[in-house]
Amino acid sequence: MAETHAGAELRRRWSAVRRTTDAGMATAEYAIATLAAAAFAGVLLLILRSDEVRGFLMGIIRQALSVAG
Repeated sequence: MAETHAGAELRRRWSAVRRTTDAGMATAEYAIATLAAAAFAGVLLLILRSDEVRGFLMGIIRQALSVAG
């Protein structure tokens, strides 16, 4: 069955809409991933600045230096 001009035009427009929607979704996904990464970095920064973690890391460094020396 031959496709009509109107059917071909509708198919072309629908294809253009799908491409535009997909591009917007990819941009939104990148934005959400960037925000999540920034939030994760903030949480890590808070954890690493705590006295308990700082003491633990210094203990590891001291032990490594005493074994090497």
